[in-house]
Amino acid sequence: MTPIDHTLFHALQRCGLIAILRGIQPHEAEPIGQALYDAGFRIIEVPLNSPEPLSSIRALRNVLPADCVVGAGTVLSAQDCADVAEAGGQIIVMPHSDAAVIRAARAAGLACAPGVATLTEAYAALAAGASLLKLFPAEALPPSVLKAWRAVIPPSVALAPVGGIAPESIAAYAAAGASGFGLGSALYRPGNGAADVARKAVAFIQAWHEAYGMARTCGQGTAPGAAAAAPAARPPLNAATVS
Repeated sequence: MTPIDHTLFHALQRCGLIAILRGIQPHEAEPIGQALYDAGFRIIEVPLNSPEPLSSIRALRNVLPADCVVGAGTVLSAQDCADVAEAGGQIIVMPHSDAAVIRAARAAGLACAPGVATLTEAYAALAAGASLLKLFPAEALPPSVLKAWRAVIPPSVALAPVGGIAPESIAAYAAAGASGFGLGSALYRPGNGAADVARKAVAFIQAWHEAYGMARTCGQGTAPGAAAAAPAARPPLNAATVS
Protein backbone atom coordinates (compact mmCIF):
# COMPACT_ATOMS: atom_id res chain seq x y z
CA MET A 1 0.00 0.00 0.00
CA THR A 2 1.41 3.39 -1.04
CA PRO A 3 1.41 6.51 1.15
CA ILE A 4 -1.51 8.02 -0.77
CA ASP A 5 -3.44 4.79 -0.35
CA HIS A 6 -2.99 5.08 3.41
CA THR A 7 -4.16 8.70 3.33
CA LEU A 8 -7.18 7.87 1.18
CA PHE A 9 -8.11 4.91 3.36
CA HIS A 10 -8.12 7.06 6.49
CA ALA A 11 -10.01 9.86 4.73
CA LEU A 12 -12.74 7.41 3.72
CA GLN A 13 -12.91 6.03 7.23
CA ARG A 14 -13.25 9.51 8.69
CA CYS A 15 -15.86 10.75 6.23
CA GLY A 16 -16.74 9.19 2.89
CA LEU A 17 -18.22 12.36 1.41
CA ILE A 18 -16.29 13.49 -1.68
CA ALA A 19 -16.72 17.12 -2.75
CA ILE A 20 -16.84 17.69 -6.52
CA LEU A 21 -16.11 21.34 -7.28
CA ARG A 22 -17.00 21.49 -10.96
CA GLY A 23 -16.62 25.01 -12.31
CA ILE A 24 -14.69 26.46 -9.37
CA GLN A 25 -12.15 29.18 -10.15
CA PRO A 26 -8.69 29.36 -8.57
CA HIS A 27 -9.42 32.46 -6.47
CA GLU A 28 -12.40 30.65 -4.90
CA ALA A 29 -10.58 27.44 -4.09
CA GLU A 30 -8.99 28.41 -0.78
CA PRO A 31 -12.09 29.70 1.09
CA ILE A 32 -14.37 26.98 -0.28
CA GLY A 33 -11.85 24.24 0.41
CA GLN A 34 -11.39 25.50 3.96
CA ALA A 35 -15.15 25.60 4.51
CA LEU A 36 -15.45 21.99 3.37
CA TYR A 37 -12.56 20.87 5.52
CA ASP A 38 -13.98 22.61 8.58
CA ALA A 39 -17.31 20.85 7.99
CA GLY A 40 -15.55 17.48 7.99
CA PHE A 41 -14.85 16.70 4.32
CA ARG A 42 -11.54 14.97 3.67
CA ILE A 43 -11.64 14.30 -0.09
CA ILE A 44 -12.02 17.12 -2.65
CA GLU A 45 -11.81 16.93 -6.44
CA VAL A 46 -11.69 19.62 -9.09
CA PRO A 47 -12.95 18.35 -12.48
CA LEU A 48 -10.58 19.13 -15.30
CA ASN A 49 -13.35 20.82 -17.29
CA SER A 50 -13.32 23.65 -14.73
CA PRO A 51 -11.57 26.99 -15.38
CA GLU A 52 -7.82 26.59 -14.68
CA PRO A 53 -8.34 23.34 -12.75
CA LEU A 54 -4.67 22.68 -12.07
CA SER A 55 -4.33 26.08 -10.41
CA SER A 56 -7.31 25.29 -8.19
CA ILE A 57 -5.86 21.90 -7.27
CA ARG A 58 -2.56 23.53 -6.38
CA ALA A 59 -4.32 26.17 -4.26
CA LEU A 60 -6.32 23.52 -2.37
CA ARG A 61 -3.26 21.38 -1.77
CA ASN A 62 -1.30 24.36 -0.49
CA VAL A 63 -3.94 25.45 2.03
CA LEU A 64 -5.46 22.22 3.33
CA PRO A 65 -3.93 19.89 5.92
CA ALA A 66 -2.21 16.69 4.89
CA ASP A 67 -5.12 14.47 5.96
CA CYS A 68 -7.28 15.93 3.17
CA VAL A 69 -6.95 14.21 -0.21
CA VAL A 70 -7.05 16.64 -3.15
CA GLY A 71 -7.25 15.65 -6.78
CA ALA A 72 -8.91 15.90 -10.16
CA GLY A 73 -12.12 14.66 -11.70
CA THR A 74 -13.17 14.11 -15.32
CA VAL A 75 -9.70 12.75 -16.04
CA LEU A 76 -9.62 11.26 -19.53
CA SER A 77 -6.00 10.61 -20.46
CA ALA A 78 -2.66 9.40 -19.15
CA GLN A 79 -1.19 12.87 -19.75
CA ASP A 80 -3.87 14.33 -17.48
CA CYS A 81 -2.55 12.10 -14.68
CA ALA A 82 0.96 13.48 -15.08
CA ASP A 83 -0.35 17.06 -15.09
CA VAL A 84 -2.42 16.50 -11.95
CA ALA A 85 0.55 14.94 -10.15
CA GLU A 86 2.71 17.93 -11.06
CA ALA A 87 0.05 20.26 -9.61
CA GLY A 88 0.14 18.40 -6.31
CA GLY A 89 -2.98 16.30 -6.83
CA GLN A 90 -3.25 12.93 -5.12
CA ILE A 91 -6.28 11.23 -6.65
CA ILE A 92 -7.56 10.73 -10.18
CA VAL A 93 -11.35 10.45 -10.58
CA MET A 94 -12.66 9.29 -13.94
CA PRO A 95 -16.10 9.17 -15.57
CA HIS A 96 -15.09 5.91 -17.29
CA SER A 97 -12.91 2.85 -16.71
CA ASP A 98 -9.94 3.07 -19.08
CA ALA A 99 -7.27 0.67 -17.82
CA ALA A 100 -4.51 2.77 -19.43
CA VAL A 101 -5.53 5.83 -17.40
CA ILE A 102 -5.81 3.80 -14.20
CA ARG A 103 -2.31 2.39 -14.73
CA ALA A 104 -0.95 5.86 -15.52
CA ALA A 105 -2.42 7.23 -12.30
CA ARG A 106 -0.89 4.43 -10.26
CA ALA A 107 2.46 4.83 -12.02
CA ALA A 108 2.41 8.52 -11.06
CA GLY A 109 1.86 7.59 -7.41
CA LEU A 110 -1.77 8.68 -7.36
CA ALA A 111 -4.91 6.99 -6.10
CA CYS A 112 -7.54 6.30 -8.75
CA ALA A 113 -11.34 6.13 -8.71
CA PRO A 114 -12.63 5.04 -12.12
CA GLY A 115 -16.29 5.27 -13.05
CA VAL A 116 -18.01 1.91 -13.49
CA ALA A 117 -21.57 0.98 -14.40
CA THR A 118 -21.34 -2.81 -14.70
CA LEU A 119 -19.70 -5.61 -12.75
CA THR A 120 -17.52 -6.39 -15.75
CA GLU A 121 -16.16 -2.83 -15.66
CA ALA A 122 -15.79 -3.02 -11.88
CA TYR A 123 -13.63 -6.13 -11.91
CA ALA A 124 -11.54 -4.88 -14.84
CA ALA A 125 -10.91 -1.62 -13.00
CA LEU A 126 -9.82 -3.46 -9.86
CA ALA A 127 -7.48 -5.64 -11.91
CA ALA A 128 -5.93 -2.48 -13.39
CA GLY A 129 -5.26 -1.08 -9.90
CA ALA A 130 -8.31 1.01 -8.97
CA SER A 131 -8.24 2.34 -5.41
CA LEU A 132 -12.02 2.60 -5.13
CA LEU A 133 -14.94 2.29 -7.51
CA LYS A 134 -17.12 5.22 -8.53
CA LEU A 135 -20.63 3.97 -9.36
CA PHE A 136 -21.62 6.34 -12.13
CA PRO A 137 -24.15 7.57 -12.89
CA ALA A 138 -25.86 6.75 -9.61
CA GLU A 139 -29.25 7.62 -11.10
CA ALA A 140 -28.91 4.43 -13.18
CA LEU A 141 -27.49 2.41 -10.26
CA PRO A 142 -30.05 2.64 -7.45
CA PRO A 143 -29.54 1.09 -4.00
CA SER A 144 -31.06 -2.21 -5.16
CA VAL A 145 -28.28 -2.54 -7.76
CA LEU A 146 -25.57 -1.64 -5.27
CA LYS A 147 -26.94 -4.28 -2.89
CA ALA A 148 -26.69 -6.88 -5.65
CA TRP A 149 -23.11 -5.82 -6.38
CA ARG A 150 -22.24 -6.24 -2.72
CA ALA A 151 -23.17 -9.92 -2.96
CA VAL A 152 -20.21 -10.51 -5.30
CA ILE A 153 -17.76 -7.66 -4.63
CA PRO A 154 -15.61 -8.06 -1.50
CA PRO A 155 -16.73 -5.85 1.39
CA SER A 156 -13.21 -4.42 1.58
CA VAL A 157 -13.67 -2.74 -1.84
CA ALA A 158 -14.97 0.81 -1.47
CA LEU A 159 -18.03 1.64 -3.60
CA ALA A 160 -19.01 5.30 -3.99
CA PRO A 161 -22.20 6.29 -5.87
CA VAL A 162 -21.83 9.54 -7.81
CA GLY A 163 -24.47 11.50 -9.71
CA GLY A 164 -27.62 13.08 -8.34
CA ILE A 165 -26.75 12.34 -4.71
CA ALA A 166 -28.62 14.55 -2.21
CA PRO A 167 -28.69 14.34 1.59
CA GLU A 168 -31.89 12.33 1.45
CA SER A 169 -30.25 9.78 -0.89
CA ILE A 170 -27.60 8.70 1.57
CA ALA A 171 -29.54 6.48 3.97
CA ALA A 172 -30.80 4.03 1.33
CA TYR A 173 -27.41 3.70 -0.31
CA ALA A 174 -25.75 3.30 3.09
CA ALA A 175 -28.09 0.43 3.94
CA ALA A 176 -27.25 -1.18 0.58
CA GLY A 177 -23.51 -1.09 1.26
CA ALA A 178 -22.11 2.21 -0.03
CA SER A 179 -18.72 3.22 1.36
CA GLY A 180 -18.90 6.87 0.33
CA PHE A 181 -20.50 9.35 -2.05
CA GLY A 182 -19.41 11.84 -4.68
CA LEU A 183 -21.35 15.09 -4.28
CA GLY A 184 -21.75 17.45 -7.19
CA SER A 185 -24.24 20.24 -7.83
CA ALA A 186 -26.20 19.56 -4.64
CA LEU A 187 -23.07 20.66 -2.75
CA TYR A 188 -21.43 23.19 -5.07
CA ARG A 189 -22.47 25.13 -8.16
CA PRO A 190 -20.38 27.78 -9.92
CA GLY A 191 -20.98 31.10 -8.19
CA ASN A 192 -21.61 29.61 -4.74
CA GLY A 193 -19.57 31.28 -2.03
CA ALA A 194 -17.91 29.62 0.94
CA ALA A 195 -20.89 30.33 3.20
CA ASP A 196 -23.31 28.69 0.74
CA VAL A 197 -21.09 25.63 0.44
CA ALA A 198 -20.63 25.41 4.21
CA ARG A 199 -24.41 25.42 4.71
CA LYS A 200 -24.90 22.62 2.19
CA ALA A 201 -21.96 20.70 3.61
CA VAL A 202 -23.57 20.67 7.06
CA ALA A 203 -26.71 19.05 5.61
CA PHE A 204 -24.64 16.29 4.01
CA ILE A 205 -22.61 15.76 7.18
CA GLN A 206 -25.85 15.45 9.14
CA ALA A 207 -27.12 12.83 6.68
CA TRP A 208 -23.82 10.94 6.97
CA HIS A 209 -24.06 10.98 10.77
CA GLU A 210 -27.58 9.63 10.68
CA ALA A 211 -26.78 6.88 8.19
CA TYR A 212 -23.49 5.68 9.61
CA GLY A 213 -23.42 6.79 13.23
CA MET A 214 -20.15 8.62 12.59
CA ALA A 215 -20.84 11.82 14.53
CA ARG A 216 -17.57 11.68 16.46
CA THR A 217 -15.35 11.15 13.43
CA CYS A 218 -16.96 13.28 10.74
CA GLY A 219 -17.46 17.01 11.20
CA GLN A 220 -16.79 19.45 13.98
CA GLY A 221 -19.07 18.18 16.71
CA THR A 222 -22.15 16.10 17.25
CA ALA A 223 -25.12 16.71 15.01
CA PRO A 224 -28.53 16.79 16.67
CA GLY A 225 -29.76 13.25 17.18
CA ALA A 226 -26.65 11.72 15.63
CA ALA A 227 -25.39 10.06 18.78
CA ALA A 228 -28.61 8.08 19.06
CA ALA A 229 -28.70 7.05 15.42
CA ALA A 230 -28.20 3.36 14.73
CA PRO A 231 -25.21 2.82 12.44
CA ALA A 232 -25.97 1.28 9.07
CA ALA A 233 -24.32 -1.98 8.08
CA ARG A 234 -21.38 -0.20 6.49
CA PRO A 235 -18.96 -2.53 4.70
CA PRO A 236 -15.69 -2.69 6.65
CA LEU A 237 -12.82 -1.01 4.88
CA ASN A 238 -9.38 -2.46 5.41
CA ALA A 239 -6.03 -2.55 3.72
CA ALA A 240 -7.53 -4.37 0.72
CA THR A 241 -9.72 -1.37 -0.06
CA VAL A 242 -6.87 0.43 -1.75
CA SER A 243 -4.32 -1.68 -3.54
